[in-house]
Amino acid sequence: MIVEERIYTLQPGQAAAYLATYEAEGLAIQKPILGRMVGYYSTEFGPLNQVIHLWAYEDLAERTERRGRLLADPAWKAYAAKVRPMVLTQDNKLLLPAPFMRPLWQE
Repeated sequence: MIVEERIYTLQPGQAAAYLATYEAEGLAIQKPILGRMVGYYSTEFGPLNQVIHLWAYEDLAERTERRGRLLADPAWKAYAAKVRPMVLTQDNKLLLPAPFMRPLWQE
């Protein structure tokens, strides 16, 4: 199992609009393709104007295949064009589980 952490730093004042647009449009496109959403969050303390989401995959090959399908989806392309102006920066991390961690979907 691997977990991808994606952190989007948004234009000041755009977090509510970004989350509303994601809930109304992006979620229905993204979740069936990527599969295992671990969580979707926004910041209250520390760096502000950030949205953080976590996605779990069996391995890097599964992540590559699923992300490829998402990026090829016409509905996703249209959604991404809408929200891209709200985003200042994007940081992605690949998180490897500690030896004692089991995949969430096996608990």
